[in-house]
Amino acid sequence: MRLVLAGLVGCLSPGVAGGEARVLSWQVADAGREAFSRPLADLTEAERERFFRGRSLFNQSWVVAPAKDDRLDGLGPLYNRLACVSCHARNGRGLPPEGQGERMQSMLLRLSVAGVGSHGGARAHPVYGEQFNEEAIPGVTPEGRAELRWIEVRRRLPDGSLVSLRRPRLSFPELGYGAMGPVRISPRVGQQVVGMGLLDAVSDATLEALAAEAKPDGVKGRVNRIGSEPPELGRFGHKANMSSLRAQIAGAFLGDLGITSTLHPQENCTPAQAACRRAPRGGEPELDDAQLDDVEFYLAHLAVPARRDMRAPQVRQGESLFAAAGCVTCHRPALRTGDSSRFPRLAGLDIAPYTDLLIHDMGPGLSDGRPDFQASGREWRTPPLWGIGLTRRITERERYLHDGRARNLTEAILWHGGEAAAARRRFEALARPRREALVAFLESL
Repeated sequence: MRLVLAGLVGCLSPGVAGGEARVLSWQVADAGREAFSRPLADLTEAERERFFRGRSLFNQSWVVAPAKDDRLDGLGPLYNRLACVSCHARNGRGLPPEGQGERMQSMLLRLSVAGVGSHGGARAHPVYGEQFNEEAIPGVTPEGRAELRWIEVRRRLPDGSLVSLRRPRLSFPELGYGAMGPVRISPRVGQQVVGMGLLDAVSDATLEALAAEAKPDGVKGRVNRIGSEPPELGRFGHKANMSSLRAQIAGAFLGDLGITSTLHPQENCTPAQAACRRAPRGGEPELDDAQLDDVEFYLAHLAVPARRDMRAPQVRQGESLFAAAGCVTCHRPALRTGDSSRFPRLAGLDIAPYTDLLIHDMGPGLSDGRPDFQASGREWRTPPLWGIGLTRRITERERYLHDGRARNLTEAILWHGGEAAAARRRFEALARPRREALVAFLESL
């Protein structure tokens, strides 16, 4: 009860008095389609120039090497998309395919086989690598084509309401390098990218303290430790398998676009992919450190949209219900950033991300069966909820959870199991108007 009450008191965002929000240094008062694309308001002119250089690199398409514009060549040889923005349109969430035969536009597939990789993470497939790449430059065979279809299941709530849920089923009608054999596959949609610099600035000590706290309802929560000698603490990615914003960016450039960097100097070609290994490169590395710096600065300084409708009675009721259900145990309303030597303006801020950045066992329903460092197949990082109420405006459709299976926030809640099962059951037991109030609160974030 102590934790729940503490969470309830902390549900109001920093800078809020009597339910009235004021826009803080890390927020922007924008609820339109570009709300995820605004810089922090207090950047200097030089910093704004750097921000927009990073945005240009994030939005521009890369091309096959060699090219006249050698700043943006080096695409592939194997890749998923031409630009970062392809999976994060307007910096929002990706979408899974909806109909059978529809191509994956902002979704990818993580691959691994049994065992542990060389750095302590998932062991890459010996032929297809860590990520399935459906595209390739001329002269290189793509890895194939994946197809996703949805299996509908129905659930009846205690008040008699029927809810339709769905789970994905994958198949591979085309494979470029032969049968995969035993493989672990995890479909993932792109995540929204606002507030990442603030989350990067939360200290390791804070994460360790959150993991060590006693929690109600059998909730545990732990840090995913990355690598060894000494291990780093994970905080980005669906399974918190990336330790920093810079690592997340460099990993995405390699896996999604086939672009090398000083963090990942080798192309994403396996020994079985000879043409891939022979393909021309766009420099060594293809994304130089200055470019990586600019993309990191851009993502680190994206402002978070301020909350809306905070004084509405339904929203205020929903906020209390969210806390009383126990959702705040993992979706922490308040964190404080620590020291940030790279980006000092992000240090020492009270933020409201609604996450603890820890991994939690979410039960068999959401399991992908694919461990990643210390995260099991059933464990996922608590996703931040700030900005979630703008999903429909930014992305045009609502799709939630790691594979986009949830078509609205109610479905997303109903998929919660494992450590979140008690909170889900409290939500299910609410009368429909109270469930709608809780969702209205989430839509105000």
